Amino acid sequence: MIERSLQEIFLTAVATDHPYQRFKTAGIERGTAYPTRWRHEQLLLIHMEIDCNIDDFGGKRIAVAALKATSELPTTFKLVVPKEHAWMRLDLFLVKSLPEFSRSRIQQLIRAGFVRVGGATARPHQPVRFADEIEVTEPPPEKIQTEPEAIPLTILYEDDDLIVINKAAGITVHPGAGHREHTLVSALLHHCSTLSVIGGKERPGIVHRIDKETSGCLVAAKNDVAHRELSKQFTARTVEKIYLALVAGKLRKATGIIENKIGRHPVHRQRMSVSSRRGRTAKTEYRVLRSSEQASLVECTLHSGRTHQIRVHLHHLGNAVLGDKIYAPRPAKDFPRQMLHAWKLGFRHPHTGEWKSFEAPLPDDFRQAMATARV
Repeated sequence: MIERSLQEIFLTAVATDHPYQRFKTAGIERGTAYPTRWRHEQLLLIHMEIDCNIDDFGGKRIAVAALKATSELPTTFKLVVPKEHAWMRLDLFLVKSLPEFSRSRIQQLIRAGFVRVGGATARPHQPVRFADEIEVTEPPPEKIQTEPEAIPLTILYEDDDLIVINKAAGITVHPGAGHREHTLVSALLHHCSTLSVIGGKERPGIVHRIDKETSGCLVAAKNDVAHRELSKQFTARTVEKIYLALVAGKLRKATGIIENKIGRHPVHRQRMSVSSRRGRTAKTEYRVLRSSEQASLVECTLHSGRTHQIRVHLHHLGNAVLGDKIYAPRPAKDFPRQMLHAWKLGFRHPHTGEWKSFEAPLPDDFRQAMATARV
């Protein structure tokens, strides 16, 4: 669609029903782009032309190069609520309308006052009304303060757009409360010359994450274009995510699908629960690979990405992940960590569109746990 040299800059495309079928980005002035409900308020004037026929892309919104991803200027989107989306929750409407943003990022922007409805700040759960004018501002990225550290990485794949890591158990993905140093982000900053900045100063490159004690496949983005495209795939649930879990006992069925909603536990706030009234839809498909009287090795395919999803769903079945200190604390002392491994990861390459699949070999501690449990 566009030349490789333009990949680091972008422009939100005009809506597909725009009367002009062709447009050129050169010469667009601030706030005076074609009268559509999709436009940036701040565009950098560039010394190039991009000729793009919207009809060629099957009626889909497209991203074309025009705004530098590393710009220090904020980016503003303006939308008008159509009739069919009236009374939808604000955060859900924005996720549907701006697929390049995750739901959590949209909620962060709303709470921080970067989303205005009719000129006023809003709340994530408030309903939108027909013809409401909504302005979403993406603030300029903060400078990364996390220090690079020479932490060894097991790299499964790497190119100019992304890097796929076999994350070791025990390393936190990004800085947070109590974990300011020795994170995967620090290791990536040391290894990579560039990382995407969409996630902010504490999460450069991080498109998704896995628990500290979980090992296995994780992809990080080296630029914002790759980050946005990968995020869209995670949001659309087209990414293949297959885990291996070593669980207590035998499962009643060798295969099955768990679709219990998951939400924050009403009492124990560090735990998630399927009994939460505000639970969100979650789907886990499982298959028993091997089992003994003591334990079972289970393959779990995720069709959603809720916090602690596999751990909560398997605990709900009565087969908690071995070593899990939160959901099965009593037998956890017999294992070095929770026996959960992000085994396989598959997605379309954000630049080429080629399907890429990766597999992380089982680590030694997982194999030792299997031997201990006689699986």
